[in-house]
Parts: sequence; structure tokens; C-alpha cells
Amino acid sequence: MDFWGTIFVLFRRWYVTFPVFFLVMAGAVGVYVKFPKTYVASSALALVMPPAGGSLPTDPKYPNPLTNPLVNFDSGLSVTASILIQGMSTAEIAAQVGAPPGGRTTFKVTNGATNPELMISVPFIVISSEAPSAAEAKSVVVKLTQLSHTKLAEQQARVGTPTGTYITAFEIVPPTTPEEKTGSRLRATFVAVTMGFLLSLASAFAAESWHVRRRARKYPPGGTAALNGAGPSEDARAAAGLTS
Repeated sequence: MDFWGTIFVLFRRWYVTFPVFFLVMAGAVGVYVKFPKTYVASSALALVMPPAGGSLPTDPKYPNPLTNPLVNFDSGLSVTASILIQGMSTAEIAAQVGAPPGGRTTFKVTNGATNPELMISVPFIVISSEAPSAAEAKSVVVKLTQLSHTKLAEQQARVGTPTGTYITAFEIVPPTTPEEKTGSRLRATFVAVTMGFLLSLASAFAAESWHVRRRARKYPPGGTAALNGAGPSEDARAAAGLTS
């Protein structure tokens, strides 16, 4: 059946098509309203060297020159960021911040790059969280941000780093105000509308098929002439022994 034939069937069986479609549309609205909401919050940090650099002077009389930490980046910061990211992406940390594996609340700690090969190329730490409530999403990000500072200091203390050379985490973007993530709800609504259209189409063709079969049973091909008011011919009546 061509396109216009399909449209003709849809409108000819409007008493089936429209009610089904509007019923499913109401269901789509219900899906959008009742679909679980998800909120997203994030923060971003950059690791920086101390103003005097990453080493102590051998002669206290000649201290290291002071440098702006924001223009003093090297590969060591990127490696440190990668180590910190790995330490922040464990199940223990997830349970500690209230986002245990398997729950609706999730988080990610990355360097902002989507390519895993770039994990040690930049000294950034990007934290994001998705949760069913705005308060929970922000709470997880706040806890992870605070924990990043603590973990960074602990890792450096564990390897015996001199206190004066500690790397610090500068908050480029403090924990943001959570925003609703509408993509999942819109996708669910789109699927519901699509299914409604297909169901309407199927209902229309089912009604059309039923009507055709019912008409074929009621008006069989052999009885067409009789239905049009024309009786059997005289020859046929004679053959059947019906003549007087």
C-alpha cells in the first residue's frame, strides 16, 4: 500500500485511529510527568605548584624565586592529577560520599577529556554527579571536591613530599547549582509518541481488515446480482427446474 493509501485508511477509520492516538498521547504526557527526574552538578579543579616551585633550595641563603602558580605548569602536575583521579574513582570513595555502586546516584571524576589516552595530559580534575534530587547531586560534588584536597595532601605525605613543595588544588569552578537533565525524559516521551502512532496505524489497518472480511462474508461474490435486484436468468431457472 502506498503512502496516500495509508493516509486514506487512517482517516477512513478515524473512529479507531484518533481515540487510540489520543489515549497514547495522554500516556506520553504521563510518562514525561512521572519519569524519574535526574539532576546534574559539577566542579572543576586545577593542580598548581607552590610559588617557590616543586623543590627546596639546597642553600637557604639562595631561595628559589617566586613564580605565579597559574603559569608554572609541567608534566608532573598532569601525572599527579591522573593518580588522584584513579584514587577518587573507587567503590570505597563512592560509598563514602553517598553514591554506592548500583544506586541512582552516580558520579565521575575525570580530567575533562573523553579520550582515555589523554588522562595524563592535563592537570585538571573534573567532578560531576547525577542524582534523583538537586540537593543530593550537589552534596556528592561538594564531598568529592573536599575529599580531593584531602586525598591530594595524603598522597604527597605518603611519599615523603616536603611540606613547602606541596601541590595544591585550585577550584576553577566551585560546585555548581544542580540542573535538571531532561534528555532521558524527552527520549522516553518520544518513544511513547512513536509507539502511539504505530499503535494507531495498526489499529486502523486491523479495523480495515475486519471490515473487509465482514463485508466479504455478508456480500459473497455469487450473490452480487441478487443484491442488485436482478434475479437469475430464465435459462438458469429452467436448468434448476424452477420454471412453471
